[in-house]
Amino acid sequence: MGSNPTPGSGKRRTGKEQVVGSSPTSGSHSVLSLIEVTRTEFYRSMNRNKYSRLSKRLEKQSQKNLILSALGILVVIFLLVKFGIPLLVNFSVFIGSLGKADETVKTETESFVTAPILDIPFTATNSAQTRITGQSTAESTVSVYLNGSLFEKNEVEKDGIFSFLITLNDGENRIKAKAEKDNKESDFSDELIIIYQNKPPSLEIKSPTEGQKFEKDQNTVIVTGKTDSGTRVTVNSFWAQIDEENNFSYNLTLHDGDNEIKIIAEDKAGNKTEKNIKVNYSP
Repeated sequence: MGSNPTPGSGKRRTGKEQVVGSSPTSGSHSVLSLIEVTRTEFYRSMNRNKYSRLSKRLEKQSQKNLILSALGILVVIFLLVKFGIPLLVNFSVFIGSLGKADETVKTETESFVTAPILDIPFTATNSAQTRITGQSTAESTVSVYLNGSLFEKNEVEKDGIFSFLITLNDGENRIKAKAEKDNKESDFSDELIIIYQNKPPSLEIKSPTEGQKFEKDQNTVIVTGKTDSGTRVTVNSFWAQIDEENNFSYNLTLHDGDNEIKIIAEDKAGNKTEKNIKVNYSP
């Protein structure tokens, strides 16, 4: 009789037997997981240390700021006690004095009479009488002085305008005025100077002479002469040149035939002297 083979007796065992339910790579996975966990814990530990150092630094900075703030408050309190209160007292006194000063200025302003203002119509005239106008405090009395002497008094209208008709003296006239109201008097106004002159200026013609004849290329003549100081001269309505010694000259172009030359001297007051000469030009 044949015997039954023993279970497993027909198979040959080779190598090492494998553990049931396990794979060849399970060990390597466990090692990697352990490394990953270790690394994570390391970074967490580093971060905790970092945050801990930062917290300590911020805490120290906060304590430093608190100490500096406390010192600053103490310094401010000391300065206020030592200087602030006296300064406030002095400032209050100053403001009070300003109020009193304003009241004083207001009172003085209300009682102050301003000096009149004279209008300047001209600086010279050939008229013996001239009207002077100006402005002053309304409803005041204005006194006009001529060459240092009182000339006339006049009441000022509500609009502050006044006027005087003044008879001038020969030559220079100095005019000024002052105002009076409620027994208070102003200073003198600025002085106004007007020259009264009713005599015509002198006028001397040196060349050309009356009836002088010019020929060929002599178609230009120099008109020369002399006049008074402060006088202007025209030759046929053109301004002549005048030097420091009051000599005048003008180059006049002649036309064919007779040429009439009109020379006029006029001073600042409007007085005039006129002379006419006639010359002849034949080309």
